[in-house]
Amino acid sequence: MSFNKIILVGNLGKDPELRYTPQGKAVCSFTIAVNERRKNAEDVTMWFKVTCWGQMAETASAHLERGQGVYIEGRLRIEEWTDRDNNKRYTLDVQATDMQFLPRSDAGNAAQSGGHAPAVQAAAADDDHPF
Repeated sequence: MSFNKIILVGNLGKDPELRYTPQGKAVCSFTIAVNERRKNAEDVTMWFKVTCWGQMAETASAHLERGQGVYIEGRLRIEEWTDRDNNKRYTLDVQATDMQFLPRSDAGNAAQSGGHAPAVQAAAADDDHPF
């Protein structure tokens, strides 16, 4: 048996970007910052790229904004791309399957306590991505 699931609670680094595939399917991407407090009281921030599809993409674009807290469940994927110098590069991408909006101030608290803030809106993801 294999399993690929990631759960993130953090804040958006910038406003979501909504676009549409040639087939007309909505796709929205954004980054979220997840903070971790280390034993030496140092905060370490990790950035994650998140991609939403379909109705979830349109909902994210309409309601999320830079700095807002968000709870994301999804699958971790590796994207391969070529840089300007023709070198192969790899980026981790979270394909969102569930999303819940959180207040700005509660995102960090929910992550530290292990709890979840109430959902403002949740949407299902589609599994048939065109690319």
